[in-house]
Amino acid sequence: MHQIQTEIEIESTPDRVWSTLVDFPSHSTWNPFIRSIKGIPEKGERLVAFIQPPVGRGMTFRPKVLTAIPHQELRWLGRFLFPGLFDGEHYFQIVPLADNRVKFIHGEMFSGIMVPLAKSSLEGPTKAGFNEMNQALKSRVESHAS
Repeated sequence: MHQIQTEIEIESTPDRVWSTLVDFPSHSTWNPFIRSIKGIPEKGERLVAFIQPPVGRGMTFRPKVLTAIPHQELRWLGRFLFPGLFDGEHYFQIVPLADNRVKFIHGEMFSGIMVPLAKSSLEGPTKAGFNEMNQALKSRVESHAS
């Protein structure tokens, strides 16, 4: 298994961060990493997501939502071809720090027989994509604050 975890502090409420995160139709206008998501953010639902790392090819996959706790956590499981080859459990967590400040944690746990071959890509372009998305989310949420 290999894990990537990033985080950023955002001057906002958990509600506003969550609302922006699960407003899937708007991702194409602000998210440089997850360019599109279609579906409903509810446990058991299947999404269609297109990711584009800063370097490399984009990829469409159909993850299953594992957790969707409003204002706290969204987590899904995506797989490449079949279980055990290259699986990724992607998560977004919103942790309140103060009245109008949260920590946004964005990570993924990778497992499967192909993970050792992909470690440099995961630590390079994939992690950079997570950080770019985090910064874009922060900018969007803070610029739309009431």
